Amino acid sequence: MRKKSWLLLVFVAATRIAVAQEYPAKPLRLMVPYPPGGPVDTIARILAQHLALGKNVVVDSRSGAGGSIGTEVVARAVPDGYTLLIGNSGPMTINPVLRRDLGYDPQKDFAPVAWLSSAQMVLVVHPSLPVHSVKDLVALARARPDSLSYGSAGVGNLTHLGMELFKSMARIKLVHVPYKGVAPAYIDLISGEVVVMFGNVSGPLEHIRAGRLRALALTSLKPSPVLPELPKMADFYPGFDLVTWMGIFLPGGTPEVIRAKLQGEFHKALHIPEARERIIALGNEVIAGSGEDLAALISRELKLYANIIKSAGIQAQ
Repeated sequence: MRKKSWLLLVFVAATRIAVAQEYPAKPLRLMVPYPPGGPVDTIARILAQHLALGKNVVVDSRSGAGGSIGTEVVARAVPDGYTLLIGNSGPMTINPVLRRDLGYDPQKDFAPVAWLSSAQMVLVVHPSLPVHSVKDLVALARARPDSLSYGSAGVGNLTHLGMELFKSMARIKLVHVPYKGVAPAYIDLISGEVVVMFGNVSGPLEHIRAGRLRALALTSLKPSPVLPELPKMADFYPGFDLVTWMGIFLPGGTPEVIRAKLQGEFHKALHIPEARERIIALGNEVIAGSGEDLAALISRELKLYANIIKSAGIQAQ
């Protein structure tokens, strides 16, 4: 009996070694659940250029439903290591709380591989608004309740939830104007149709530098490499800490040996100077965290966004 058990262990170990040595035997598909040209797509293509897997990595963009369509494609893919997802909070921690029609469970249908990066959000206002600090903005909003409008990339988007958290903590009333994506929201913010917004640092950065928008504060506890002079929202409202992030996922049930190999390969790519510098230049912090780190992040955020959505009275769609 002991001999059989020993032989079984040897067989399993040999199989795992063989799988790791043979993988990948064909090109990998890296799913981006957003349109081409955005920050997720850009980082996916940077990493695809630097992954040393000996095979091509094909970046496949499938946008729609706040990132849920492309995400579901990966959840339903064969768990053989050839279909990967570069995901973020939208489809992985916000939509599962906000939407009733999801065809996947972020904690059951995926195998987290690597936490790639995180990025701060920045509170920006139109320069015509007579405010130069968070305190100024709060004072103006209290003096003129329900008269200042803020833009977002859509109901339930992080740009929406961040402002709802701010409103709750500051006890102010603003008018929400949701858009179909972040680009049209920025167009109206720059023209003054709306006057305040939270956005990923990389989005409004060139407009801040050109004076078309005024930056007031960052949403995370760390200084920004591209806007180091800005204060943090937590300086005014302790506990305010929101970041965007990107991570790599495989379909649930993918062999652990493949997940471990991919984690190592993505970590190597993130430490290639050219790739790292390009990612940082977009306003991101390179994390290079493990799959376990990514799983813990998802667990925390699911609770955080459930609380914000409930407190703000945002209805599930």
